Amino acid sequence: MVSDDCLVECKINDSSDEDDGGGEQINTPPPPPEFASKVPTPVDPNGINKHLQVLEVSDVLAEPVTPRSMDKVWLYSVTGFERARIWTYRGLTLLLAVPFALLCGIFLALLACLHVWFVVPCIQLSNTFLPCLRSLCICAVNVFISPFCTSFALCCSQIALSLSNKEWHQMSDKEGVQV
Repeated sequence: MVSDDCLVECKINDSSDEDDGGGEQINTPPPPPEFASKVPTPVDPNGINKHLQVLEVSDVLAEPVTPRSMDKVWLYSVTGFERARIWTYRGLTLLLAVPFALLCGIFLALLACLHVWFVVPCIQLSNTFLPCLRSLCICAVNVFISPFCTSFALCCSQIALSLSNKEWHQMSDKEGVQV
């Protein structure tokens, strides 16, 4: 969370990259003091949900300087925002947190059970029988596939192409390729 005294005003001028000093700076007023945070509390100590850190209404809503509403409207808007955010989160966690935690626990227990009783034994068995299967595959390749590939390679090794320079130019002219 960023405190109010660390905020920096930025001037954005889309017309040119140079700072010609012709634009007007916009000052956003800070939130009312009763809603400004005094001490940042560690909401997410493990840093899992850093992208969801909305702690103040000024992180979401800000009112421009010139068309300013009445102070009570701003105060009630901030109060409504804060209470809606907090109570909606509390209500949703009350409804969803326990069932979702149970589902996550069941899912992780299922994964652990499958890993311990199925995946690791299958890997161990395959490591035990893989050398036998490997020797069978090598025998099959040597008996059936290797003679065929050797015969085909010998047949293709006698093929020779020879093109004269004249034939090369005639062929490239027919295809439209310039050499």
